Amino acid sequence: MQFARVRRAPGHEVELVSRQSDGKLVPLSALDRSGLADPVALIARFPGDELARAVEELGAAELLDAEQVLFEPPVATCTKVCCLALNYRDHAEESNLEVPVEPVLFFKPPSALTGHRTTVVAPRRTRHLEHEVELAVVIGRPTRDLPAERWAEAVAGYTVINDMTARDLQLVNIERNVPWDQSKGFDTFAPLGPYLVTPDEIPDPGALQMRLEVGGAVRQQANTAQMVYGIPELIANLSDGMTLLPGDVIATGTTAGLAPLAEGDVMRATIDGLGTLENDVHFG
Repeated sequence: MQFARVRRAPGHEVELVSRQSDGKLVPLSALDRSGLADPVALIARFPGDELARAVEELGAAELLDAEQVLFEPPVATCTKVCCLALNYRDHAEESNLEVPVEPVLFFKPPSALTGHRTTVVAPRRTRHLEHEVELAVVIGRPTRDLPAERWAEAVAGYTVINDMTARDLQLVNIERNVPWDQSKGFDTFAPLGPYLVTPDEIPDPGALQMRLEVGGAVRQQANTAQMVYGIPELIANLSDGMTLLPGDVIATGTTAGLAPLAEGDVMRATIDGLGTLENDVHFG
């Protein structure tokens, strides 16, 4: 199933919806006990096939047009966005860096999250903004010290994330040998969505085609099979001594093809089965 968090108009309350096969959106307020339009909490309430049955029994008395609503990030609560650096060999090579001998983690704050069809706003301190399309894994239950063979127990679903980077600021900090999280963590620097897609629709998240286009031209293209460290290893590594909470996001790394963005550019980040995340760019 595919879930989203939307507003019908600016200032309206956020609603939880499910996406039908025809693309129409079914409001699920009657099933939402969280008060937060929280798809992760809904998935946790209805194990297995029970969720599909509950949505079907609810009926579709009202349908929303996906082109007419405003999308919020498809997680209602998120304590951290765990990002993996250099997890695709070709990206490490284009950056003139070695492939890491173990996963390299950095964080984005939840305040960086923004939704589908919103504007990424680069602060005035940067003039060099770049895109990074990535598969995002959304955590479904409190997870700590989970062995790799049980990784699927932690997953609520998958979505698309665009790891926006102020590359000029990042490179200066790398040269100074100081942390560069700030260059990744500005407001709107973590577009996420449009939908949270449940694992039953994605039987092998390690075999998904992904690409990113700017102005219709393909800049990035890869398959998640090319990840240096796959999802089982990443969840085991990240949960080793650190609790992953429901709604937390793991951004699994990007591929080669990074390039600067210009004012007004429109990015379209697509992953098979997960949809297309679209955002435009504005320099403050």
